[in-house]
Amino acid sequence: MHIKTTVAGFCALVAAFAVSEARAESAEPKGFSCNFASGTTWTFDNGAFNSEKPEPIDIEIIDVDLDAQTAKLAGEGGKPAGALKIVRAINANHFLEVVNEGFLNLTTIYDTDPASGTHPAVHSRHFGVLGQPVVAQYVGTCTEK
Repeated sequence: MHIKTTVAGFCALVAAFAVSEARAESAEPKGFSCNFASGTTWTFDNGAFNSEKPEPIDIEIIDVDLDAQTAKLAGEGGKPAGALKIVRAINANHFLEVVNEGFLNLTTIYDTDPASGTHPAVHSRHFGVLGQPVVAQYVGTCTEK
């Protein structure tokens, strides 16, 4: 009788864990709306990097699938969404975009900040204009969609 009770208790524990895992997966956000209000852009010209303050940017990440490690960057004005690769980290997810020209954009979204209810985030761009390196880094927040 004692073995049956132990086995039944173990099965109940496994079932409860499976249900809580299913709930946790469904609770994962499927998208984010992000605002990057401040940052710095550096352009390389005449042998040196020069910095300036860029305009704020907003991005929208949709169709987040953490298991498949994929998402999409919502397009503007009906344009098709760009594909994103997700790299999972402890307390954060990195969304990597490789643009047509081979340049990289990286957005890191951290776990929810309990004080503000938003996700702290960083957005970096690595590209070039007319053969000159241009890099930008922004800080901001994202909210779940």
